Amino acid sequence: MSALLLNAISSLSSSSSSLLYFSNSNINSNSNNFNSYSSSVILCKYSPSYPQDSNYNSQLNTNSNSNSNSNSSVIGEGVGVGAAAPTRGDIFLERLKAVEAAQTSIQENKINNKKKKKQQLQQLQQLNVNNNNNNNNNNNNNNNNNNNNNNGVVGVGGGCYGCGAPLQTLDLDAPGYVHSHTYQLKKKHHQLRTLICQRCKLLSHGHIITAVGGHGGYPGGKNYVDADHLRHQLKHLRYQNALILKLVDIVDFNGTFLSRVRHLVGANPIILVITKVDLLPRDTDFNSIADWVVEATTNKKLNVLSVHLTSSKSLVGITGVASEIQKEKKGRDVYILGAANVGKSAFINALLKMMGERDPAAAAALKYKPIQSAVPGTTLGPIQIDAFLSGGKLFDTPGVHLHHRQAAVIHAEDLPALAPQSRLRGQSFPNERMTSDNLFADKLECTGLNGFSIFWGGLVRIDILEVLPETSLTFYGPKALKIHLVPTDKADEFYQNEVGVSLTPPTGKQRAEEWRGLDSKHDLQIKFDGPKRPASDVAVSGIGWIAIEPIRRSLRTSDVDLGETTGELHLAVHVPKPVEVFVRPPLPVGKAGAEWYQYRDLTEKEEELRPKWYF
Repeated sequence: MSALLLNAISSLSSSSSSLLYFSNSNINSNSNNFNSYSSSVILCKYSPSYPQDSNYNSQLNTNSNSNSNSNSSVIGEGVGVGAAAPTRGDIFLERLKAVEAAQTSIQENKINNKKKKKQQLQQLQQLNVNNNNNNNNNNNNNNNNNNNNNNGVVGVGGGCYGCGAPLQTLDLDAPGYVHSHTYQLKKKHHQLRTLICQRCKLLSHGHIITAVGGHGGYPGGKNYVDADHLRHQLKHLRYQNALILKLVDIVDFNGTFLSRVRHLVGANPIILVITKVDLLPRDTDFNSIADWVVEATTNKKLNVLSVHLTSSKSLVGITGVASEIQKEKKGRDVYILGAANVGKSAFINALLKMMGERDPAAAAALKYKPIQSAVPGTTLGPIQIDAFLSGGKLFDTPGVHLHHRQAAVIHAEDLPALAPQSRLRGQSFPNERMTSDNLFADKLECTGLNGFSIFWGGLVRIDILEVLPETSLTFYGPKALKIHLVPTDKADEFYQNEVGVSLTPPTGKQRAEEWRGLDSKHDLQIKFDGPKRPASDVAVSGIGWIAIEPIRRSLRTSDVDLGETTGELHLAVHVPKPVEVFVRPPLPVGKAGAEWYQYRDLTEKEEELRPKWYF
């Protein structure tokens, strides 16, 4: 065994690339002796202090110097000298650097693609302009049929999701306009139903843009759609099995009720929705309001299933409407119907928001909901909304434009003045301030309002012909309409001098010169049978109402003995010629309304046929 080890060491010193190798046979045959020498071999490999002879050292040094530039070396020379394997931290940092480099490259590609698309779009726009100019010079008729220029294009399957107007690329100012490149891109990807027109974008930012003209339209603006055409779009409802949601504005109840709605919807069932109840005066008892509405509805002989008092702003009553729809829909389509600017689009947005909490279809429909604005005539075509998983569609319809409302006679830019922006507060005449500070205080104290005229903005004039000295008039309407009290014998002169100045609308001298004036006079004789409640309301279509109190409230609550007072009050109301004036039972608003309102006793048959109300 000793001889074998010496031979191995000798061969190792002669060749730098040699390794110790023992055959299995040698190891097995001499295992005991091998174990005794194995430690010596290990010391020879790793320990420089192992005792070696001078010949061996000289040979080892010679071999190391001769092979310093070669890849071969003696045993142990390569151990611990090469590069270490990368750690997990090194691998993570390398991957992080690679991800950052990839993100930077992607961002640069996006920026470059946007620049290329912008350049292509500018080139396409310039090409369209050049083509349009050339075609207009050659033949105007070819323009209407030229698909390359996209003139007069109408979207397939509907129009603008905001207003329902047919999509077009011809007239920038007209409803339904979208850019030709946008139209082609959406058409290519079958996304025309996600397009909103330029007019809707401006309306959503507060611009006043009217589009409806004709009988019931709005003067002073651009008229692209006729009011009769919008009404014609609703005539198919009477031949269709549908559920109708009829919306009525509580501030303008008589003006927006649509008394001839049966000509539009036929015998289809109606859910009556009263909107904007949040505008009523504080402390109003809604039980009294609901009963008053049901009484007024019963006389119209409509197929009304139920009555709901709602507010699209505060979402009051919306849940009850949603439940009633699910109960009565029965697979039918649901149509939202109402006068122009009654709040249909705002109601639909509130309804979808409430239904979306349980119905994912309604929640998805909120992304492309109809546009809402203060401009009457925002919706110009039926808008289909996929709001029900259980079947059936929800439709927003164009508002019914009525020529007898004040909105149909004033300039388009004066329309916001007719929309109340906050809760109504009644303005009573006479009042304590007038009787103490007014130049006519002595006359008011002696004869009351007799011989006076009251102007409600530049739109209404009321002449008090014969009333009790204690009679008062309380005005409920927009705050923008200022009220002025003048003697009747000076009313004409006052109106001519102040219309367009302090009596607005109309606003400005130029519009005042074009103003038709208050050329329609309504003589009213209002009967009353007691001092404890208002005699009647005088409702002016499109503005609000005036509560006529034979004995003003301050005297009713005093200790003065008024006795049993009965009689008639004579008034004359002046309005523009198409505007209608209604005399109706008083609406019980405020805390006092709940005190004097009386519920009618009903028979069993009346109770059965009477529609239920919800709030």
